[in-house]
Amino acid sequence: MKRFHVHVAVPDLDAAIRFYSTLFAAEPSVRKDDYAKWMLDDPRLNFAISQRGGAPGVNHIGFQVDSDDELEALHANLEAADRAIVAERDAHCCYARSDKYWITDPAGIAWESFHSLAGIPMFGASAAPETKAACCATGEKAEKPLEVAGADAAKSACCAGARASPH
Repeated sequence: MKRFHVHVAVPDLDAAIRFYSTLFAAEPSVRKDDYAKWMLDDPRLNFAISQRGGAPGVNHIGFQVDSDDELEALHANLEAADRAIVAERDAHCCYARSDKYWITDPAGIAWESFHSLAGIPMFGASAAPETKAACCATGEKAEKPLEVAGADAAKSACCAGARASPH
């Protein structure tokens, strides 16, 4: 089952946590020094905020799925959209290890489709440096993307495209 995902960059994490906790009538399910996340069921939403030095605003949007099969079905939809796609396997970002696909829509907004595999202790960390993938915090593309289709694919990787417009 899909869960809609929104990631917002905020200038004051504590103020944003107070606001969104009141708005959602729930405390974050994950809270770190630079990040918070709410996993809501009504609506089915993965809402994350971070204070990582980027411009405030929507960082990226997308879909979180529960299985590899669902992720590959979304990938097929992305391919049908005929836009550059960046694929990442075992990406270490936002306190999670995930497989994901990135695409930028015609307005320049980054879309992330992902399947979370496990939690990790750092915002962007890798168990093995040779497999490290860039994270939303850097605005850079993954060091080892599985596939890159088209010249603008790097803009889609790990939130980079959305930083140009609000992520």
